[in-house]
Amino acid sequence: MQKQLLLLAATAVFGLTGSAAFADTLADVKARGFVQCGVTEGVPGFSQPDASNNWTGLDVEYCRALAAAVFNDATAVRFTPTTSADRFTVLGSGEIDLLSRTTTWTMTRDTTLGLMFVGTLFYDGQGFVVRKADGIASALDLSGAAVCIESGTTTELNAADYFSSNNLEYNPVTFTGQDEVLKAFEDGRCDVLTSDSSQLAGNITEFAVPDDYVLLPEIISKEPLAIVVRQGDDTWFEITRWVYFALLEAEEQGVTQANVDEMLGSDNPTIRRLLGVEGDFGTPLGLTKDWAYQAIKGVGNYGEMFERNVGASSSLNLPRGLNALWTD
Repeated sequence: MQKQLLLLAATAVFGLTGSAAFADTLADVKARGFVQCGVTEGVPGFSQPDASNNWTGLDVEYCRALAAAVFNDATAVRFTPTTSADRFTVLGSGEIDLLSRTTTWTMTRDTTLGLMFVGTLFYDGQGFVVRKADGIASALDLSGAAVCIESGTTTELNAADYFSSNNLEYNPVTFTGQDEVLKAFEDGRCDVLTSDSSQLAGNITEFAVPDDYVLLPEIISKEPLAIVVRQGDDTWFEITRWVYFALLEAEEQGVTQANVDEMLGSDNPTIRRLLGVEGDFGTPLGLTKDWAYQAIKGVGNYGEMFERNVGASSSLNLPRGLNALWTD
């Protein structure tokens, strides 16, 4: 425990002092010629490379939208796989410009690690996967079961809280990486696999026989998975935040990747401002006035991103749920 507290303190100090050295991220990004985005490797629907190292997923597409806003080119981005253990250190050191990798927005992380959370890209909740043959119908039946879990995550803390509050015997089997967790579960070293339910849905599709597994009905936590940048660079924070807002606003206004050029001629003043036809909302950010047009042209609006990566058009087939527009 003492070692963990010292590590947390060191990480917090590093994050707070390290951010001052990267106070003009936009200039660094432009000089480099691409956005360096920290992601999770191998999470279907969120961030996953194929055999040719072509990345796809919801987290990936946000990074492409950001690249389009900065460079008018959605391909001007590189991806750095990070782990739950090293992600904040990699961000704080300046190796990457942002994290877009299923990271839960918590008060502790927001206030002690020298980080700024941009916005919630996906609202999730923690769940459990078991083998169908075990006949387990509820998480309340998991007392004493060996639980495969990734260490150093909110997943680990949530599971401990859930078992304790329900007077269940907690038997965690922890690993430092998600790949190790999945392998251990498939090899039968654990009875249960727990993580964010969206991630579990993707994991099931990649098991040798997906029908042999079932996602239990209980959701035991609220997990706002958010984009993260370093503290100390307000302009970069504002750029990442307003790209995020633009993707949401585009869906609300009915602006899509397919019709964005047509929408340049819209009479709707909100759409005209969004696409840079009227006003200049680029100069304060150090971007061209059509930065939002470029982002939407590059990846579409948030609803399109959701649909093709994790929604009904994807193998995960997740409902919008808490990720629906406020109007819905």
